[in-house]
Amino acid sequence: MPDLTLTPAWRKSTLSDGGNGCVEVATNLPGVVAVRDSKDPSGPVRPRQAPY
Repeated sequence: MPDLTLTPAWRKSTLSDGGNGCVEVATNLPGVVAVRDSKDPSGPVRPRQAPY
């Protein structure tokens, strides 16, 4: 279970297309990569298992 007391450090994903397809990722959470829509930063966050 990830430590939910940590604050995500959001940055724009290198896979964002520069137009309307922008996502932000937070990789500072142990074992998790959090993903969100940069146009809706207060919207839902999609946690994904880190690839390492």
